Amino acid sequence: QVQLVESGGNLVQAGGSLRLSCVASGSILLFNMGWYRQAPGKQREFVAHISGGSSTNYADSVKGRFTISRDNAKNTVYLQMNSLKPEDTAVYYCNLNQPALKYDYWGQGTQVTVSS
Repeated sequence: QVQLVESGGNLVQAGGSLRLSCVASGSILLFNMGWYRQAPGKQREFVAHISGGSSTNYADSVKGRFTISRDNAKNTVYLQMNSLKPEDTAVYYCNLNQPALKYDYWGQGTQVTVSS
């Protein structure tokens, strides 16, 4: 069992920046990690992904504005969010997914609110 704890969510004005952190209770070395978000009344959607080898991919809506990174020594994944827009408002969730090991863990989420 792996526990994930997100932090860094806040209220910010449009155009501002935030950095989210996700700390795992154990090693994340070689594990695939991702960030997802869920806005009120909408389904959870993919935001960004970083593989165990640090390859990254992003949703089109955040490409060029958000950056996912990892620090395996700290068991932590980050999401740097720049040029925030009101439509980025959502609860942001961290995910550890390793299908070969049947690992699929989620954090409790952190609220990001972007005011116009």
